[in-house]
Amino acid sequence: MPSRDVVEAFAKRLEDGDFIGAIEHFYVPHAATYENNAAPTVGRENLVAKERGVLAATKVVKAVRIGPSLIEGDHVATRWTFSFTNAEGVTRTLDEIAWQTWRGDRLIEERFFYDPKQLGR
Repeated sequence: MPSRDVVEAFAKRLEDGDFIGAIEHFYVPHAATYENNAAPTVGRENLVAKERGVLAATKVVKAVRIGPSLIEGDHVATRWTFSFTNAEGVTRTLDEIAWQTWRGDRLIEERFFYDPKQLGR
């Protein structure tokens, strides 16, 4: 079970824009993430590579946590708003719920739930 301090430190990294650092520091080497019902991305190195791709495709990414993260045993739920601004200055906003499974102070699985229409897909 993660401590409140660890969950807060993780959230702070995202709010500070250190998305790569958050993955490298908090995720286990075999971690998996799921975007809605899509196939998972597995392995910290693959997660970092995917995140680098997202960051390279945008000019600015901003994360804002909406309310507190809810912790129950090994599970953490957090509501986020992510804003993605492209090179042309167009900003798209994503309202998302992140459902995490932790083992101690490390993330082993994260599932993101959102409506992809928010990103203009």
